[in-house]
Amino acid sequence: MLDQTIKVDLSSTKKPKPDADKLQFGKLFTDHMFIMNYKEGQGWHDPRIVPYQPLKLDPSCVVFHYGQTVFEGMKAYVTKDGEVQLFRPNKNFERLNRSNDRLVIPQIDEEFALEALKKLVSIDKDWVPTAEGTSLYIRPFIIATQPYLGVAPSSEYMFIIIMSPVGAYYKEGLNPVKIQVEDEYVRTVKGGTGEAKTGGNYAASLKAQEISGEKGYSQVLWLDGKEHKYVEEVGSMNMFFKVDGKVITPALNGSILQGITRDSIIQLLKHWNVPVEERRISIEEIYEAAANGKLEEAFGTGTAAVISPVGELLWKNEKVVLNEGKTGEISKRLYDTLTGIQYGTEPDPFGWTVKVE
Repeated sequence: MLDQTIKVDLSSTKKPKPDADKLQFGKLFTDHMFIMNYKEGQGWHDPRIVPYQPLKLDPSCVVFHYGQTVFEGMKAYVTKDGEVQLFRPNKNFERLNRSNDRLVIPQIDEEFALEALKKLVSIDKDWVPTAEGTSLYIRPFIIATQPYLGVAPSSEYMFIIIMSPVGAYYKEGLNPVKIQVEDEYVRTVKGGTGEAKTGGNYAASLKAQEISGEKGYSQVLWLDGKEHKYVEEVGSMNMFFKVDGKVITPALNGSILQGITRDSIIQLLKHWNVPVEERRISIEEIYEAAANGKLEEAFGTGTAAVISPVGELLWKNEKVVLNEGKTGEISKRLYDTLTGIQYGTEPDPFGWTVKVE
């Protein structure tokens, strides 16, 4: 752990808190933010919590021109006892370092990062909303800040954490979404940056998302970039199918993000003795299972929605309706259990939650 004290500069003016029913994702931010700098030869230094404010950066910074940046997403929750807790934050910082490695960004001290996050959440604890289904979204990220127009790793970086109160993802219940299978554009390929959480992956997904939205579909199901045959992710979530009593999900292959929610779902299913398998899955296999009446459920998993049930698939103009367009039994059980652990209404047999003092 870094042998440094986190300096704290508290804001002299507090922002008004929004009404719980008016919370929008990523639109309003808390009073404070965490910042730490990196300089080649000096390492990570000057960790501090300061009032939330704009950044002053040179127009030639590497991040603007070559996209050397990584980020994470996690949440803080208020439990039924009024305590604030995080969900598996250590896994997020582990993944951040894996992304750092792929983008040639210096590793952070994961223990120190967690302590900094807990201190920041503690300072802005009154920003964690208490209404049912609401939470405090947390965005750690690293940007390359060296002023330099050259294709090379930056020699300077900033590690920043900002936070935003967010409303309930499902305000009217756990509703299935309609998905279009994308067979022209690709999200990423094996050997690319798919398993890293970096901005370019998301920018590359926007065109296909725009086209599917115009057709009335809320998400895109990505296929592999080489053969356009094997299922990878849905939108920015990992994908699961329940086929003939068994839950299957694409195996991590270098182009699929190693989701923390994905891992939690797999562990829960194994804990319940529900058959679960990680392997390569072709879209043809899924459509064949649907034709044979064996495709029972499908759902995406991620931090924002936790579970996003799929009610309809469209591939090559052929529609498949799953479970009569209703949320499936296993999707509902997984959602209720995982959110229950996050909000402290269900037991946590895995030790996933971390209290914030």
